[in-house]
Amino acid sequence: MGDAGFLAVCVCVLAGTVMRAEDWPRHRGPGGLGVWNETGIIETFPPDGLPVRWRTPLRAGYAAPAVADGRVFVDDFVFTTRPFGTERALALDEKTGRILWTREWPADYGHGMGFDRGPKGTPIVDGDRVYFLGNAGDLLCLNTKTGEIVWKTNYLTDYHARIEQWSGYYGFASSPLIDGDKLICLVGGYPDAKFVAFDKRTGKELWRAVSGEAPPAFAPPLIINAGGTRQLIGWDVAAITSMDPETGKVYWQIPWALTQVSSAATPVQSGSLLFFSAYYEGALMLTLDEKKPAASILWKSKSNSEIITDAVHNSMSTSIVAGDYIYGIDSYGQLRCLKLRTGERVWETQAVTVDRGQFVTAQIIRNGDRFFINNDRGELIIAKFAPDGYHEISRTRAIKPTTPNARRMVNWDYPAYANKHMFIRNDEEIVSYSLAANGE
Repeated sequence: MGDAGFLAVCVCVLAGTVMRAEDWPRHRGPGGLGVWNETGIIETFPPDGLPVRWRTPLRAGYAAPAVADGRVFVDDFVFTTRPFGTERALALDEKTGRILWTREWPADYGHGMGFDRGPKGTPIVDGDRVYFLGNAGDLLCLNTKTGEIVWKTNYLTDYHARIEQWSGYYGFASSPLIDGDKLICLVGGYPDAKFVAFDKRTGKELWRAVSGEAPPAFAPPLIINAGGTRQLIGWDVAAITSMDPETGKVYWQIPWALTQVSSAATPVQSGSLLFFSAYYEGALMLTLDEKKPAASILWKSKSNSEIITDAVHNSMSTSIVAGDYIYGIDSYGQLRCLKLRTGERVWETQAVTVDRGQFVTAQIIRNGDRFFINNDRGELIIAKFAPDGYHEISRTRAIKPTTPNARRMVNWDYPAYANKHMFIRNDEEIVSYSLAANGE
């Protein structure tokens, strides 16, 4: 088993999640690693497109689906009278797409909110519970079988989260994290609840940490092992913070002020290195101390521009580390290859996204020595990355882009890859495609 697979198994055990090895129960899959470990997957796409298992109508939203225990969980939104509307959680049968249950709640998309087409945080499944985060700060724990509300809270009313500045413009998008008996969330609560750990079964607050003066941002928290210590890593617009996941005690903090709330990409660990990338400020690489919980800056971008960029400026796409290189989508859609330890650019190409413009992006998932890439034109690509360049294997149409952005229609949603199928949504439907080599 490779390092990524071993880490994924360890994370799932620590989280206490009971799931099949082929499930995709959270943002970017098992462990949040962006690694799809199934074999028996097609080598190239059929000339007439992917086999469709089912299609189910859906309302608008950016949130990716989660797949666990034979069910697909996804959420959406519809306006009633602007800025008010209804958010909805759904459970679908994984094999047929039949809606098993729905749960709705009212949502206020005011506060000057843009990008207001629905929830952005991916649901996370843990045994008989699934957790949904709405764009207006509603956090709900639902029973996976019935949709019954187990517990709920709201970041605005219960924690006085600060959503002024750019965070109010985008809403709440940081997917929660399961760790043992805890649900850990980037809440943004004021004055001292930027990060909050809840009892995952009851919703009781277990601890809170870090000042909520600065906006909360969007990257999901993650847990790493470094310096002989399990560390919870949180990232907001003011700093990167390492905490004890059991108590919220701060181990270390590195200030990194962001121009806007542009931290949507998940941090990536590679051994003693921890990588971050933001849309405007670009990349920051930390070296993790091997003997104690501590970190220092190895290298960082010099640019704070979305146009004149260095290293890689991720927007909604998380970069991938492979060997001694980083591969990631820059601010205007360029796929770049960087040297891991210096940030030096090796090459770039526009071939993945084709279009060049603000927020042009693609989502990258590793499968063995290949990468499955969903660009925002609605295409699915199989490719290999190497220091000598980008090697495309196959490309097909997967989903209709339905979200308007900068005079073009896009699809920014992460897919889920589970049980040899891809599950992908837009503002109109969710689709299940077979990616099995035998076509089943």
